[in-house]
Amino acid sequence: MAKVTNFKEAGFDSLFEELTWRGLVAQCTDEDALAELLAGGPVTYYCGFDPTAPSLHVGNLVQLLNMRHMQAAGHRPIALVGGATGLIGDPRQSGERTLNPKETVARWAKRLQVQIGRFLEAGGSNPVRFVSNYEWTGSMSVIDFLRDVGKNFRMGTMLAKDTVARRLNSDEGISFTEFSYQVLQGNDFLELFDRYDCRLQLGGSDQWGNLTSGLDLIHKVRGESVQVMTSPLITDSQGKKFGKSEGNAVWLDPTMFSPYRFYQFWFNQPDSEVVKLLKTFTFLPKAEIERLAGEVQSNPGAREAQRVLAWEVTSYVHGDKAAQGAFDASGALFGRGAALTDLDEETLEGALQGLMVDDGQGGKAFAQAASGDRLVDAAVSAGLFASVSEARKTIKSGGVYLNNERVDDQGRQLGDEDFLSGRFALVRRGKKALGALERR
Repeated sequence: MAKVTNFKEAGFDSLFEELTWRGLVAQCTDEDALAELLAGGPVTYYCGFDPTAPSLHVGNLVQLLNMRHMQAAGHRPIALVGGATGLIGDPRQSGERTLNPKETVARWAKRLQVQIGRFLEAGGSNPVRFVSNYEWTGSMSVIDFLRDVGKNFRMGTMLAKDTVARRLNSDEGISFTEFSYQVLQGNDFLELFDRYDCRLQLGGSDQWGNLTSGLDLIHKVRGESVQVMTSPLITDSQGKKFGKSEGNAVWLDPTMFSPYRFYQFWFNQPDSEVVKLLKTFTFLPKAEIERLAGEVQSNPGAREAQRVLAWEVTSYVHGDKAAQGAFDASGALFGRGAALTDLDEETLEGALQGLMVDDGQGGKAFAQAASGDRLVDAAVSAGLFASVSEARKTIKSGGVYLNNERVDDQGRQLGDEDFLSGRFALVRRGKKALGALERR
């Protein structure tokens, strides 16, 4: 698994210097005060994760990495799983959220806690502490909420928050439920300040308004100064945020996004992005990342930086075994390295997930085939060819492979032995176009 380093091992003079160099700092309330705070004795800090889905995703991973860097430097993490705020969900850039049943949110909260626990140390002198805001919010009456918390917030300030202002000016508007989210989150920071002397809150840059609500509340009712720090949002090549709301989430749960797809996601990053991602998503020392940056410039065809990035992040999230399986599968699918027959069924299925076709009902499924079917028909159903005649022509020209073996018989039929692990067959057109068949 990827080695976690502290700032000294990574080649930096301070934790804040490392976080800044890695691109993990987008905004903070007071840069000098935050740098001084992190350079002093152990600081208690927290980050919240709302169970609005059964898994965290790559966007959440940025916060977990920030928390792990701080924990490695000796600071004390609190992971807040929003049993209460998860019932509401923070306001999206557009459109109201669908509210999930309480039982679903509670079940997801347990899943997220287990998931977070894989990334943060549970032992030692500064183990992670898990809390749920339902503990102090669930028993609060509406009157208590309005008198004890709501009276400390001013409408003008709340309406000026970026997301709220954007929603107010949209056709969808914003409900009182989502409008009140910032009050709940502000109260969370106050509770953690009172209970554990928590002095720092982390979050994504799109959470700035919610995060500062707690800072303002603590200053107003306790007369104390605390800090807020955000990290940049991770976006795709079109500038869209990686997240469940955008429909392009890269999930951390291997059952929702296979380790092979996860590995490929990182391996397929362009040269223009890979160095930035190495800084943000790995614990590699500064000198090693600078060496890889040099390789991107001098020998981009080798894709060493992408290979290292894919290995480091996949092994950190899924473990060495899964990372090795993804690496082996990556080569095996294209006839390089490991043989297809060396892949176990689970690894093979994960590697082929991205080759599903439309099932005719708005979803995706593997193209179906059976022993005795003609390969040309199966290849068409797998989406590799528009017609049987096109498939035959490509076979004739030597451009079709079944399980990485070239096919020269246009009448070739599938046999029992063609289904790997008794279940899958891989068809390739040329060097790069792949199709998957599942035995029916």
